[in-house]
Amino acid sequence: MYTKQTTTICPYCAVGCGIILYTREGKLVSMEGDPDHPINQGSLCSKGQALFQVANSPYRMKKVLYRAPNSDAWEVKDWDWAIDTIARRVKNTRDRTFKEKNKEGFTVNRTEAIASLGGAALDNEECYVIDKLMRAIGIVYLEQQARL
Repeated sequence: MYTKQTTTICPYCAVGCGIILYTREGKLVSMEGDPDHPINQGSLCSKGQALFQVANSPYRMKKVLYRAPNSDAWEVKDWDWAIDTIARRVKNTRDRTFKEKNKEGFTVNRTEAIASLGGAALDNEECYVIDKLMRAIGIVYLEQQARL
């Protein structure tokens, strides 16, 4: 049985190393550094080399686990519940803390109660969309880290 070959970019840092993934029936069966990629020319760091284990680990989280405040037990929740809960909490926090004007009376239209922290796995397009969303809801503090 043949495998499907797909090229991608390593998600671990901002370097952007190329990787070739080999899948069979939707499951990752092998991977290697892309020798034709101009950045890494086939080599991968230790994190990049470990991607296969991350994708196929039996310990990989596949369900949402939620622990309620003051609880000592985790509950399994579905993804729709998690997304709706996060969206509702962001909206409630924004509405509760939104400031139209600062102490001097200048229009600021912001919330200082929420921040956005992005990771090195985000590409420029994702960072742009996240930045636009965060600015639209009035978030002042945005940060991206690009280190290994």
